[in-house]
Amino acid sequence: QVQLVESGGGLVQAGGSLRLSCAASGRTFSTYAMGWFRRAPGEEREFVAAINWYGGNTYYVDSVKGRFTISRDNAKNTVYLQMNNLKPEDTAVYYCAATGRVVIGVDDYDYDYWGQGTQVTVSS
Repeated sequence: QVQLVESGGGLVQAGGSLRLSCAASGRTFSTYAMGWFRRAPGEEREFVAAINWYGGNTYYVDSVKGRFTISRDNAKNTVYLQMNNLKPEDTAVYYCAATGRVVIGVDDYDYDYWGQGTQVTVSS
């Protein structure tokens, strides 16, 4: 069982930066691939980024490539999402998720555990 708690959301102006953190409980965090998803108002939840268990492989949705960076610190049981050059269209609730799959997943059903989410609002 893995419990996930996101933090770091907030209100930022366009062009600004935020770093989201996701703290995981459980001794097996280092064996899980981790992902970040987001849900904008009135929209479906969408994949943002993912990282494999040791951090050697990452994957991003096209709309955030070059602006967002996912990373992890297995010693701290934490995964991060550094978000730079934020745009109003990045406004959403951001969720982290964990999966025991070896291959990075980009769909909701690829992930077994979810956090409660943290709000990110980007003003124009």
